[in-house]
Amino acid sequence: MSKAMELIVAGYVKGKNRRALSDLLAHRRKVLAELQAVTGINPANAAQAVQEELSIVEAGLQELKLPPGSLPENEF
Repeated sequence: MSKAMELIVAGYVKGKNRRALSDLLAHRRKVLAELQAVTGINPANAAQAVQEELSIVEAGLQELKLPPGSLPENEF
């Protein structure tokens, strides 16, 4: 799924949609926490995939990082 995540993040970066990236990051962190709490099965592969997606989203947010003291262009 990382290729799909790359395309999603690229679209949000192109649209300068920080909020969507932040929401996506929060969601993937929640999914990772839920996977890490699973018992009875080994979710290691799924957890690794989510961690890779988190890295992609964080990189997208870094691309949109504003200089200190500046205001964002949009909030949606």
